[in-house]
Amino acid sequence: VYIHIFRGLYYGSYITPKEALWCSGVIIFILMMATAFMGYVLPWGQMIFWGATVITNLFSAIPLIGKKFVDWLWGGFPVDNPTLNRFFSLHFTFPFVIVGAVLIHLILLHEVGSNNPLGITLKTENIPFYPYFYTKNLFGLIVLFLIFFIFIFYYPNTLGHPNNYIEANPMKTPLHIVPDWYFLPFYAILKSIPNKIGGVIAMFGSLIILLTIPFTNSSEIRSTTFQP
Repeated sequence: VYIHIFRGLYYGSYITPKEALWCSGVIIFILMMATAFMGYVLPWGQMIFWGATVITNLFSAIPLIGKKFVDWLWGGFPVDNPTLNRFFSLHFTFPFVIVGAVLIHLILLHEVGSNNPLGITLKTENIPFYPYFYTKNLFGLIVLFLIFFIFIFYYPNTLGHPNNYIEANPMKTPLHIVPDWYFLPFYAILKSIPNKIGGVIAMFGSLIILLTIPFTNSSEIRSTTFQP
């Protein structure tokens, strides 16, 4: 997904008429992050417990309703079983929402067509989807699954954290709280700003700003291929 986003940014996949396509992709990315976080919390290890406490506490920075919203999210005053039940339900539901968003993304893609490194729309000499793009996508999917399965079956602990094998203990704080590697850029933004509400705004802003790119871009060159 990160490679897909960076490729889209580099080749101008957000420029007219692809604004809706780009925004739908960003929404899928945000939904995936929410689903991943809730799934991360479910095993209930020590690092997970405190990670959930820290991240859900971010909503307390919302003026006026923040504290009440956090209590509602937790289902009580600490992170506990009600929180797990809610996260489990949402973690089960969100993939179906993501599938719906992906279908919308594909419909919009077929409306405006795929982008290319030149950043231009060609009306002639188009390559048919089948068998060329179909074969390319199938090959890419097989390679992705091969890499994925190597990690799953042979190196399952490579990207994890040993503290998650320790049962969650609300009375003992870990020496440091480390999010999963795919959240590190956003956690770094959050922790780099001492002010709590400032960090929250910056972290969520780093996601929301992706939605604004199609409407704030003023470059006359459609692809970064031709820019130094």
